[in-house]
Amino acid sequence: MTGKPIFVLGSFVVSCSAKVARFPQPGESLSAEIVTIEAGGKGLNHAIMARRLDATVDGLIAVGDDLAAAFAQPALERIGLPASMLVRLAGRTGAGVGFTDAGGETCLAVASGANLALSAGHVRERAPAIAAAALVTAQFEIGDGAIAAAFALARRAGVETLLNPSPFRAIAPAILAATSILIVNETEAESLAAALGLAPEKAATPQGFVAKLGPALLERGPRLVVLTRGAAGAIAASAQAAPVMQPGFAVEAVDSLGAGDAFAATLGVGLAAGHPLPEALRAAAAAGALTTTRHGVLDALPDAAAVAALVRR
Repeated sequence: MTGKPIFVLGSFVVSCSAKVARFPQPGESLSAEIVTIEAGGKGLNHAIMARRLDATVDGLIAVGDDLAAAFAQPALERIGLPASMLVRLAGRTGAGVGFTDAGGETCLAVASGANLALSAGHVRERAPAIAAAALVTAQFEIGDGAIAAAFALARRAGVETLLNPSPFRAIAPAILAATSILIVNETEAESLAAALGLAPEKAATPQGFVAKLGPALLERGPRLVVLTRGAAGAIAASAQAAPVMQPGFAVEAVDSLGAGDAFAATLGVGLAAGHPLPEALRAAAAAGALTTTRHGVLDALPDAAAVAALVRR
């Protein structure tokens, strides 16, 4: 992909993940098959995935002033992301801990640290870059102030926005109204449904999403709402067309960490490049599936050739 950049409102965490036979019980210690320590964060993952799809990437990524911050610049250099994305702030760099069981399911906890100090002021300093972007993306490892400022600037410039509200918190109405593309998983869909007064247990089903939750969210700002369903695939709802159902790709999953980030970034890059929704959705599902076939995230996020090969298969 060439052309205008993808502007990523990023996050950075030093990620420690362990592959275990099963999740530990309270007070229990388990042996791990492998432990991976690497640069991570949902926002960084979005930027990496976009870059591996040959998109030009710009944005903001905050780190602290502790030892963990030293992981950031070498990671950006290795991936081919500009060092100008880094914002160095006082405080702790973000950190996360995750477990992956034998079936590839994950659980994790993230301390956002300096990511939450990324502010509207930092965003406004990059207003020209936002106005020149093809797409502005954000996730919820950063605070609302930075997202609201960036999305408002993007809307004024006619630039589309993509929000992946994970780790989940209630979405501020102003942010939702300025979101073009909203991507949620089944757990996030249930939380959104409860906030809107809908039945949470039905919202994340295909029928409930198409009939109730999708339309309710479309009324509040987005032009496209996507429900990701893990190995089962995804469903996209828009006001202008019938829902698009994308089955999952059958792969041998070993670690699902980062799969949602690969999906979100790939969908955003595809739509920003002008690809039809079914084509972009299929590539996103392929990218998410491929990410589950390797341990960790940084090395598991696939490149454009691998995604294209799985789509063709």
